[in-house]
Amino acid sequence: MAQNPRTSDTEATPTAGRNSGLTRRNYVRSLAAVATAATAIGGAGTAAAAQDDYEVIEAEGQTITIDAGETWENKLIDMTTGQDIIVTAHSSDWTIRNVGFKGENTSGSGTATFGISDTGNGTSTVENVYLGDGASTGNTNPNGHGQTAFWVAPDHNGHIDFENVNIQNFSDNAIYGSAPGNKGGGTIHIDSSFAANCYVSHFRLGTEGSKVTNSSVYVDASEGYVGRGIWAWAPGTVEVEGCQIQMNGQNNAIVAGANGNPTEVTVAETEYDEQAGISEEAGSSVQLGDSVGTDPEAVIPEGVPTSPEEAAAGSQN
Repeated sequence: MAQNPRTSDTEATPTAGRNSGLTRRNYVRSLAAVATAATAIGGAGTAAAAQDDYEVIEAEGQTITIDAGETWENKLIDMTTGQDIIVTAHSSDWTIRNVGFKGENTSGSGTATFGISDTGNGTSTVENVYLGDGASTGNTNPNGHGQTAFWVAPDHNGHIDFENVNIQNFSDNAIYGSAPGNKGGGTIHIDSSFAANCYVSHFRLGTEGSKVTNSSVYVDASEGYVGRGIWAWAPGTVEVEGCQIQMNGQNNAIVAGANGNPTEVTVAETEYDEQAGISEEAGSSVQLGDSVGTDPEAVIPEGVPTSPEEAAAGSQN
């Protein structure tokens, strides 16, 4: 059932890391190894099979920490266990790549699946990630929040690139990236990504130099939650370019400002839902530039994974 969006929202911190120390079971699915064995008995096709190597990790309430300079890649997260998993990266120059989550998150924990920041003034990367199976409305978190896909911590002072990310049906923000506007001031660039039917907002940014480009937001009240399309917080300016924001009349396509604090958004080469419209709050300003229209078609951008297995295998890379 579709959920009504919140009328206000503060920079409360989603729970991240409270399940640290629990064990996890995992195993490696290696089609390359299978193909190698087949070759030994006269089989063929090892080169194609090698692309499908990934580790399968069962969600068991654990926290996985990514260190500075580390690349965490080729993981299939099994959410059919009914439990939660948290991935944290609060260091610098880390990479999260080729990760797919299989099954809806029904843990009801109200956490952020990814709690991230670049705290060393470096550049970190999130690419080719599938979170399209969503999260249920169940929530045991006392803050009253549902499940957030990505939460960027206030201490973020570097830069994070999101590319080829697919997030759907999450019961809180898809990418919650506005908190650094209150402290670290780090920037975020969301490019060639897709978010649909999430609660509160889909792409939420707040610092000058942060932007959403070549990405799509889709909302359909019959399919899931109906959060804001793009939500800009202070101080801004937040840039939107080359995007398709198809809201089907739900909520607002672009919202500028929150909690009495104004900001600015610049929009170019973007189509947005005119019925959902634009909301300028607390004296905020949304500047519509060149080639902005009101006939959006929120397609999934080329290269964005459409299944957990595709993401984990990195078949688009």
